[in-house]
Amino acid sequence: MWRLKTLHHKASGSASDLEEFKRKRREFEKSLRQARRDRQLISKRLLQNVDEEDSVETGSAPLSPEQIRELIRGVQSGGEEKAVRLASLRKALRNPETQLTFIKSENSMHMLIGQLSAHNAQCQLEAAHCLHELSHSTHASVGQACLPAGPYLLTYLSGQSTKLTELCLYTLGNLCPDSAVVREKLLAQGIVSALANCIHNQRYNLAVVEAVGFTLSQLLQAKDATEKIIPAVLASEIIPHVISALTPDPEFGFGPAIECMWCLHYLVSRNLDNSMLIAQGALSQCSAVMITLGGAVAQGNLEGGLELLIWPLLRCLGNLLVSGGDVMPEDTRLLAALCVFSQTYLHLHPALSRESLWALNNLTVGSSGFCSGLLLLKMVPILIQFLSFSKGINTMALRVLGNIAHHGTEYCVGLTQAGLLGALCATLKMAEPEVVTLSLEVLCMLLSSSPQVIEEFTRLNGVPLLEAIQYNSEEEQRLKAAYILEHLFSSLSEVESLSS
Repeated sequence: MWRLKTLHHKASGSASDLEEFKRKRREFEKSLRQARRDRQLISKRLLQNVDEEDSVETGSAPLSPEQIRELIRGVQSGGEEKAVRLASLRKALRNPETQLTFIKSENSMHMLIGQLSAHNAQCQLEAAHCLHELSHSTHASVGQACLPAGPYLLTYLSGQSTKLTELCLYTLGNLCPDSAVVREKLLAQGIVSALANCIHNQRYNLAVVEAVGFTLSQLLQAKDATEKIIPAVLASEIIPHVISALTPDPEFGFGPAIECMWCLHYLVSRNLDNSMLIAQGALSQCSAVMITLGGAVAQGNLEGGLELLIWPLLRCLGNLLVSGGDVMPEDTRLLAALCVFSQTYLHLHPALSRESLWALNNLTVGSSGFCSGLLLLKMVPILIQFLSFSKGINTMALRVLGNIAHHGTEYCVGLTQAGLLGALCATLKMAEPEVVTLSLEVLCMLLSSSPQVIEEFTRLNGVPLLEAIQYNSEEEQRLKAAYILEHLFSSLSEVESLSS
């Protein structure tokens, strides 16, 4: 068989400043998501207010231990300037050296947690900002120092302040990948149930939904997620909310859908039995989103980072199709969407084009309905065009064409009429061993289907190509070519004897 296995705060300032801030933030988040897409990296988020965007000085001189102690004493002394001193501390904590100095200072974390749990809303928010700055550190020791704040961060996920809730979510999301110790502590403190309650209570607040998706995806990327995290997630009530968030909101943007789609991808790709996810609507929702996005791309709508949603969507759909068993989508518009993606992104993002063909492969394996759809909708010529491209695109296209040929004579004749034999004569000459091997397998099915196909292949001077492959260093190719030639000559002899 052929199967393969951000934060959206309202802020003060002019409209132009706000738009510029949003643009910068979108670009930053796009780079983070692309890093995760390309290298499966865990990405941390650092949130900033719009009026601070131009004043961030991460390269400023670090504070001395005495300066840190002075700030701590200033906050502990109380008074009206307490929030101002916390704001100064927050900005100072953008320096990596200052972060390390701070966590080593006596009573530093005790002071921060005290302000986080205090009744002064402004001080509470500033303390949360300080913890958020610390959570962005690359030093695991800084993340571990923040652990005592975990219960408060989780508690505020059910609070009334949306701004504080989002800040706590992104802070928790940054802490999750720091170490197994941090994750185990947060799991013991109930982070999964807290996230489930948060997304349930705030399901209409898309900024919060996006933040929950980010934090959950950070958890699910852990190496020990299969044993320790995924069972807890599946047992919680968070999955239906994640699935319902997969459809992009036309006004808010793609953020929540992207984050939740990555969550679903991590669940699907690491879970051997996805029947529960499929029963809850994961496959049908992914199919519906795929069709919608396919229509948008077909109309030339490529703005707003659409490909960043298509990446995890393709991975979810492809893996769900593998593990879906007898449950398969039936809408042939999926074929059109996948072909549109593979064509549109062929030069912009070749790897995305390849993944589109991979999902198309999984969709057509064993499915006579979808294979018939490719022929009836005249999409085979599109697949044939991909055979001239490298980077795995041609091999995936060959697998899809093989899925079609596997269904017998009628399908093979349709492929031949679409011009596949001529294209195979070209791929048999290629230097890529996998391309040649797959081409031979597809050719074998075509030639076995009818004498007319054999005659057409002979007319195209295909026989010398097979004879040349018999001198190839690849044993599998030599044997396959010899088998095809034997069958071909035998069939030609039968035709000649009948005609005589």
